[in-house]
Amino acid sequence: MREMLSMIVVLTVLTAVSGGLLAAVEQTTRPQIEEQVLKFQKEPAIKEIFPDATNNPIQERADVTADGTTLQVFPAVLSNGKKAVAFEAKGTGFGGPVGLMVGINIDTDEIIAVRVTTHSETPGIGSRAKEDLSFVSQFAGKSMSANFSLKKGGGDIDAMSGATVTSGGVSQAAIAAQALYKKLKPEIVKQIAN
Repeated sequence: MREMLSMIVVLTVLTAVSGGLLAAVEQTTRPQIEEQVLKFQKEPAIKEIFPDATNNPIQERADVTADGTTLQVFPAVLSNGKKAVAFEAKGTGFGGPVGLMVGINIDTDEIIAVRVTTHSETPGIGSRAKEDLSFVSQFAGKSMSANFSLKKGGGDIDAMSGATVTSGGVSQAAIAAQALYKKLKPEIVKQIAN
């Protein structure tokens, strides 16, 4: 009995130390991971969405909060003087979460462009959502009040052939972006005005 109690104490101490070490490693590596995600996933998408930006949306990024929801936004001033913003929303595809960077003209509430930032979709099938821009180009020019559901669900978006679940994940992300934009637009406008 005494040996068993001793083993439980040792196991508990080892587990606590290991958990503490993992937490410390996670805390120290979090800033580097966030910087890498920004540099290799978000920045390329933003540059494609706002190729004519006269400012640097990455450097001017800010967090916007309203009603307990916080969103990282990337404000842009376009070459025609219009103000725009980009942010990432998530949907669920075949292989897991699908990240969608959405660029919106603040004055007209129209989508400038969208790009898939992250996914775990099947190479050559669902991964086409990121590589083949003909699918995501369907969102450009649409109002933020449009129906971003797939056509089979009564919406305005054609699914990619052979990748309906991935198409649905991108569609979900666009719908999530609509809700975020509607909820946070007053705060986004304040942030861009600064």
